[in-house]
Amino acid sequence: MSGLLRRLRAAAPNFQDDLEALLHWELAEDGAVRGRVREIIAEVRAKGDEALLAYTAQFDGVEAQSVGELEVPQEALREAFETLPEAERSALKLARDRIAAYHERQRRDEWRYKDEFGNLLGQLIRPLDRVGLYVPGGQAAYPSSVLMTAVPAKVAGVREVIMTVPTPGGVLNPLVLAAAHLAGVHRVYRVGGAQAIAALAFGTETLSPVDKIVGPGGAYVAEAKRQVFGPVGIDMIAGPSEILVLADGAQDPHWLAMDLFSQAEHDEAAQAILVSPDPALLDAVEAAVEAALPARPRRAIIEASLRARGALIEVPSLALGVALINRIAPEHLELAVDHPEALLPDIRHAGAIFLGRHTAEVLGDYLAGPSHVLPTFGTARFSSPLGVDDFQKRSSLIGFSPEGAAVLGRSAALLAEGEGLEAHARAAALRVEGFDHNKGP
Repeated sequence: MSGLLRRLRAAAPNFQDDLEALLHWELAEDGAVRGRVREIIAEVRAKGDEALLAYTAQFDGVEAQSVGELEVPQEALREAFETLPEAERSALKLARDRIAAYHERQRRDEWRYKDEFGNLLGQLIRPLDRVGLYVPGGQAAYPSSVLMTAVPAKVAGVREVIMTVPTPGGVLNPLVLAAAHLAGVHRVYRVGGAQAIAALAFGTETLSPVDKIVGPGGAYVAEAKRQVFGPVGIDMIAGPSEILVLADGAQDPHWLAMDLFSQAEHDEAAQAILVSPDPALLDAVEAAVEAALPARPRRAIIEASLRARGALIEVPSLALGVALINRIAPEHLELAVDHPEALLPDIRHAGAIFLGRHTAEVLGDYLAGPSHVLPTFGTARFSSPLGVDDFQKRSSLIGFSPEGAAVLGRSAALLAEGEGLEAHARAAALRVEGFDHNKGP
């Protein structure tokens, strides 16, 4: 395992080139993925239920005569929850309640006001009607992803929440079903992959199309979400999971090693980076990683991830570590330092920020409160974690008084004329001409 984690020094002359090589990752680099996804989407759009059944049999080994057979009844969801051990039921309830409490605080208020002419202006907030949740079910089962997507949707007031989850070999995970019950998911289908995204986006004879699709998935799911965007909304194009830890020399190296493992074990393409001004700490973490790795059940995945995309980066100071954070814009950022809040004013780009030595990223994965669906691959520069806003939309309110239409209509007509839009200008001018300035409003 020698050289498992690459070592970089920010002061080295070739650092920028080495950093670019470390961060490089491209969704669906293989054109075959794009082409295959395009074929699947076209097939589902053309053949509906027939294509969905064929792909489910082909990819998951689940044979069914109708898509209705692939729906998991509400009674099965309830039974899955009620037959869990009490400790697991309590853990799910705790997570659900904390996620709901956090997202309740994200609710936006409607507002309206009148300007000096008596014009009414404002904003309405309305939930989406139907949302599709994609829950991964390949290498592992993710009840946490059910809660982290469904609960914010329910808080936002979404009328119907439809969930798809692949069940390879027909195996249903009771924790996933229990989480769906607890979160109030309306319908659950045992369908996965690009075919599930296509069915949610365009509908079939059995599934009605949704307004938005959210939730993480592999390369085929991510590419499918990219291709269906437009007719349907999506939350984001998610890449592999990422963690960046900024640590001073006082953090326990064994804690840091396990924090790096916690993301690396997701996927061979996941990225785990430790940044520190203390070279001795980097040495200690490297040793801790090599000592702890052999005992990990998902050792092969962790090792492949760390070899391909992991790194230990030495920086001259914590301040320059923050500059590196802003360059990378990581999905998960741990600040394992004495005074983490002192660094916040200078941090501009990160999906979720974990403050202090005891705030393991894994707590955010399950029950801290914020959704763990986060921007990856540097997209935290311009996007945000999944939240209530993703399940609501705004409508502008505009109501002009006669006086307001007359006074502001003159300026509107001038602007329209400047754009060469005569009908626009005339529509505004008619309100000016039709107003009796002697009578007033």
